[in-house]
Amino acid sequence: MSGAIGERAAVLARGWIGTPYRHQASLCGAGADCLGLLRGVWRAIYGAEPEVVPAYTADWAEPAGDEVLFAAAERLLRRKRLAAAAVGDVLLFRMRAGGIAKHLGIAGRVGAQPTFIHAYSGHSVVESPLSEPWKRRVAARFEFPEGDL
Repeated sequence: MSGAIGERAAVLARGWIGTPYRHQASLCGAGADCLGLLRGVWRAIYGAEPEVVPAYTADWAEPAGDEVLFAAAERLLRRKRLAAAAVGDVLLFRMRAGGIAKHLGIAGRVGAQPTFIHAYSGHSVVESPLSEPWKRRVAARFEFPEGDL
C-alpha cells in the first residue's frame, strides 16, 4: 500500500478526536464507536461504504464466539504481519485472551512511541499510547486497500 493512504487515514481519524462514544454511530462530532470511526474514515477516503453494516451488540457476538469484526476486516482490508507497522494501519484487538476480536483502532504513530486512534465506551474518540497492555491485545494488523473502491 502507498503510505499516502495510511497517512491520510491517520489524519482523518484525528479529525474525529473528541467525538463522543455512541454505540453503532458514525458521525464525526456527534457520535461514534470504534467501527463507526473506521466507517467514517473509509467514507472520507473511498466514498460509499462497501457493505451495509447490520445492527450489532456491544459484545460483538462474543458469547457465540463469532469473529464478525475479524471476518469483515479480512474481506475489506489487506492483512499485514503484526511487525510491519505503518501509520494508518487498522489494529484489531482481543480484549481478553481467547476472546473474539471486538475492538479496533487506527495507528496514529509508529516507532518508539506508537499510538492509535479509537473510540471506546465511557470515552470519546481519543489517541492513546499503544502501551504494552494494548500491544498484547492486538490480534491482527490490516491496511486500507489501494485505489478507488
